[in-house]
Amino acid sequence: MPDTSRETLPAAPAPAPATADEPRGCLFALSQPPLMIFLGVIGCLLLMAAVHDLFVL
Repeated sequence: MPDTSRETLPAAPAPAPATADEPRGCLFALSQPPLMIFLGVIGCLLLMAAVHDLFVL
């Protein structure tokens, strides 16, 4: 009876090279400066509202 516990798995196929027509993902969008400025402003407003609620009210 042959020993089947040592069989090797087939090699994974190489990923296809990315083309220019392929849509870019969310990490590319998050790396854009206007979006990061917008998110930073929103984050600061939320932080200021939280601090106001905790310490002023």
